[in-house]
Amino acid sequence: MRYIMFILGLFVGALGCVLTIRAHLGVAPWDTFHIGLQKTFGLTIGIWSQIVGVIVILSSYAVAKIKPSFPMFLNMVCFGTFLDLILWSNVIPEPQTLTVRLLMFLLGVIIMAIGIGMYLSPRLGAGPRDSFMLAMNERLGWSIQKVRLIIEITVLIAGAALGGPVSIGTVLIALLTGPMIQRTIPFWETVMKKQYGMPEAVKRQVS
Repeated sequence: MRYIMFILGLFVGALGCVLTIRAHLGVAPWDTFHIGLQKTFGLTIGIWSQIVGVIVILSSYAVAKIKPSFPMFLNMVCFGTFLDLILWSNVIPEPQTLTVRLLMFLLGVIIMAIGIGMYLSPRLGAGPRDSFMLAMNERLGWSIQKVRLIIEITVLIAGAALGGPVSIGTVLIALLTGPMIQRTIPFWETVMKKQYGMPEAVKRQVS
């Protein structure tokens, strides 16, 4: 059940990501980078998400000897695949009016936060990008917040230089997702503990 929740959360997160992409009001910094790579070199956004994930995993090991784990690779493979499948299916049309675009964007941010809370609640491990953030924190001794900010500004600048989208939505995602995720993680942890009969050892880990 932990892996089911993990994979389902990745799908929900990818769905929220696609909604923000279709809204054309700005995307998260890493998505700006992936879209910039796609526009410059071809391939798909999901494949670039996976390629960058592999590079980040190797970098985390090189910087702080953070060993790759199965959930880390599962995160990378599933999220990129789900992202491409949802975009390819074209089930989410591009809105024509600013009002609908704004509503779609806000819905995407909410769904993305829900998905992140779902895949983090089983405590199977951090994804490639979060592992790299932890690696830089360990190596440099800087706070997590400072390291995250520097990494996201760097990939945002790189993505913008490659032609990735940057708009007011990028700032809103940075401001809104953190507080939302802080609320969704405890909710899904409670669901995991109460509904799925998690073993006591896992319950203590989640708590």
